[in-house]
Amino acid sequence: MTTLPAWSQRYLDGQNVGRAEAMMAYAQYYCVDGSADTDPEIEERIEMHRAPLVGYASRTGTKRNLAALRAAGWRLLVSATACLRTEGTRYAMDNGAWAAYKQDKPFDKDAFMRAIDKLGESADWIVVPDIVTGGLRSLDYSLSWLEKLKGLPTPLLLAVQDGMEPNDIRDLLSPATGIFIGRPTEWKEETANQWGRLARRRNCYLHVGRVNSQRRIAICNAAGANSFDCTSASRFSESLQRLAPAVLQDDLFAASRSWEDV
Repeated sequence: MTTLPAWSQRYLDGQNVGRAEAMMAYAQYYCVDGSADTDPEIEERIEMHRAPLVGYASRTGTKRNLAALRAAGWRLLVSATACLRTEGTRYAMDNGAWAAYKQDKPFDKDAFMRAIDKLGESADWIVVPDIVTGGLRSLDYSLSWLEKLKGLPTPLLLAVQDGMEPNDIRDLLSPATGIFIGRPTEWKEETANQWGRLARRRNCYLHVGRVNSQRRIAICNAAGANSFDCTSASRFSESLQRLAPAVLQDDLFAASRSWEDV
């Protein structure tokens, strides 16, 4: 089942304006929608300002850890195939492909759509379904889903992984469609800056998946990422105490501050 939830009709009919649509309208009005990246006839200047890096932790119901996450300004990353509770905290939504891959199971399309029905409207963003370790085959799969999810009010992120290059997705990116840097870990670390430069030029959101150390948080800052997710912070408040200070360490030479072409 890939039918959009009933609540999405209000946005499709124009009764409600979703965050993704509002972001696009704002960006187009002020000529910062990323169009100048591929069209030299468009004069565009995107400010070299980046909001503070945001940490997302895997969903947890532990009160002590939730309190620590909220105090640090972190949010939750809810998986479509796990418990669909947000604990009253701001959240984003993962598609559940990684969980299926780890369990050697096929991607659960129905679970993903149920999660969108329940949580998609208020999520910060949603990761478009992908194929873990699928390379360009994964991108083709994501593009088929991107078409199906058209009309949702929530920003969507395309998962990039080993085997993909910036030009493979450049024309798809906008303030409403961003980048989720996936696996493998070594490739993610090596290519984070090139995705950061692309995100700045397209003025799109950039998230880095699976970041569990201060060193990798520094890589996210250097790439100019908007956010990252972490598993250990939701299990151990001590881990959060160790990682939280690294989030606040801005990088003056971040990819988001550079005018260099990708």
